[in-house]
Amino acid sequence: MNKVELQFGEKSTEPTTMSGAAILDCVAALIHRYVYLSDIQSHIAAVWVAHTHAIKAARETPYLAISSAEKQSGKTRLLETLELLVNKPWLTGRVTAACLIRKVDQVSPTLLLDESDAAFNGEKEYAEALRGILNSGHREDGKASCCVGQGANVTVKDFKTFCPKAVAGIGRNLPDTVMDRSIPISLKRQAVGERVERFRRRDIKPQADELKKLISDWLADILSELREARPALPEEISDRRQDGLEPLLAIAEAAGGEWPERIRTAALQIFGSLAASDKSLGVLLLSDIRSIFDEHEDDKITTKDLISKLKEIETSPWADLNHGKGLTDYKLAGLLKKYEIGPKTVRLADRTAKGYQRDWFDDAWSRYLPPVSSYTGSGAVTSSQPACLPGETHFSEPSQGHNVTASKSASNPHKHGIVTDVTALRPLHERTHAKEAVHTLPSCPKCGSFAIYKTLTGDHECQTCGGVQ
Repeated sequence: MNKVELQFGEKSTEPTTMSGAAILDCVAALIHRYVYLSDIQSHIAAVWVAHTHAIKAARETPYLAISSAEKQSGKTRLLETLELLVNKPWLTGRVTAACLIRKVDQVSPTLLLDESDAAFNGEKEYAEALRGILNSGHREDGKASCCVGQGANVTVKDFKTFCPKAVAGIGRNLPDTVMDRSIPISLKRQAVGERVERFRRRDIKPQADELKKLISDWLADILSELREARPALPEEISDRRQDGLEPLLAIAEAAGGEWPERIRTAALQIFGSLAASDKSLGVLLLSDIRSIFDEHEDDKITTKDLISKLKEIETSPWADLNHGKGLTDYKLAGLLKKYEIGPKTVRLADRTAKGYQRDWFDDAWSRYLPPVSSYTGSGAVTSSQPACLPGETHFSEPSQGHNVTASKSASNPHKHGIVTDVTALRPLHERTHAKEAVHTLPSCPKCGSFAIYKTLTGDHECQTCGGVQ
């Protein structure tokens, strides 16, 4: 057993005094011992456990959305481990709609719901009751309204829905509105050589009970402090996710030590990874079209050429839509209609045809896509778009490169949602719309080119002749 486990795993005749950071270390160690998951996931789970004991101090509660690609990946085991540690646990896989909404209202338990994929795909009444509880239950004033009584005595009653919730299921089975209120915990089946300890409830419970009391006693003394806490929240995540993260960060800061940084890092990595996969089909289409225009020689493109280029993107579904026939001009127009974009006759160099023009997308891009990296005018390059791949945690750090390259030679920064090391800007004389005009520089006195960029050292470098001013 490691040092952290010994702190709560051995009985002592004297009262136990532990810091908040040490208590959270123990919670994370206990979870990690029986569930195969990453360190950042165990850190989030540990602080979420503490949050269930401090729910009276919270105005919002984030859900844990526990998922896996296949069965036997540890989802139920994680719920069983959490059951031993959280406040007022209610571990269930299936209840009636009436029981679900009334118990949440009366008991305010920590709901640990297993097999949510079956719940949402099963009985409609239960699925709608669950959806209602999840849609409103993240706020302390959340409620669901239902009819009660019989016959002529039917009335409407508001049921409280606010309580901590962890929901497990195969695949991404939760509605988008619920995922926006959740912290995703994605589990994988253990590979050969990856082992966790056997879960024996009667052996684990005495240790878990001791640890659970330590959590409760520690947080009981600081509830008012947590209620008024205003922890610094990562700007890289959305407002709704900031709301859910706030009570966890408040607990992490109260614990001290490495925990505030652990939770911020975990949130950035988890939500950054999620950003790469939570796009709707329409938002994905807008993103891919922006990438195509960034690489296109003209600010206009025919419908035929646009569809052809979309189908060439291997990581997107455009070639497989319509039962394998692929994206059609009719389907493309339908997907873009809700953004008030439609095909019109465009004039190209040698012909006219139905197509699209770049500036028609400007409004939709600004509203539904993260901004591109931009030049600040102060000699620094900022990355305003968060990174989106697992393992990239420093999402807001400015680039440290010393050269700014034109987009014709740089890899496209939008194609995979990744922030590149440099600002990718087209030469000013090639720009056809105001949103690209980030800064203005004179022409090169040596060759007359307008392809001039200000480097991080403050010099003006010509991309045509290489001259430095």
